[in-house]
Amino acid sequence: MALTEAGGEDGAMAISPLVLLDVDGVLNPSRRSSPRFRRHTYVLDGRPHPLLLDPSHGRALLALARDTGAELAWATTWSEDANREIGPRIGLPLLPVVPLDADTPVPAEVHPKTVHVAEYVRGRPFVWFDDNHGEADREYLRAHADVGDFLLVDVDSRNGLGAGHLDTARDWLTARASMGA
Repeated sequence: MALTEAGGEDGAMAISPLVLLDVDGVLNPSRRSSPRFRRHTYVLDGRPHPLLLDPSHGRALLALARDTGAELAWATTWSEDANREIGPRIGLPLLPVVPLDADTPVPAEVHPKTVHVAEYVRGRPFVWFDDNHGEADREYLRAHADVGDFLLVDVDSRNGLGAGHLDTARDWLTARASMGA
């Protein structure tokens, strides 16, 4: 699990942090890594697509948000479909969605979601669970004027989100809060 932390300018404003969630590879791993995962089918354009979802993820993510004062949001190509197809199956309420615009220019080597996340966070600290972070994404976020403190938590797409990922996020968010950030 790789992590990135970046400092903002001042940290004096007490704004609630964000916890950004990807779906595929994070909440929907490529293999059933635990008996807790349940099989589901999502139909898109008349074609069935398999899903593996752990219903305990919803409770764990809600507890993380509650305990740290963070706001959950989707950062996924599923966009609003995450609210319709994923959230209800794992017990999450409707969440804000990072808007993704396919026409937005993206620098080479940077994942397209990274550009949209940088615009969405507007200086708010954030933790981002994803399976596609790379060094170019980290550099882009560090250099972007509207991005403050952040922690990227890389999730192995084979296994999906685990307790260690959640603990890492909780520790970072709690440490920020105790420093008055």
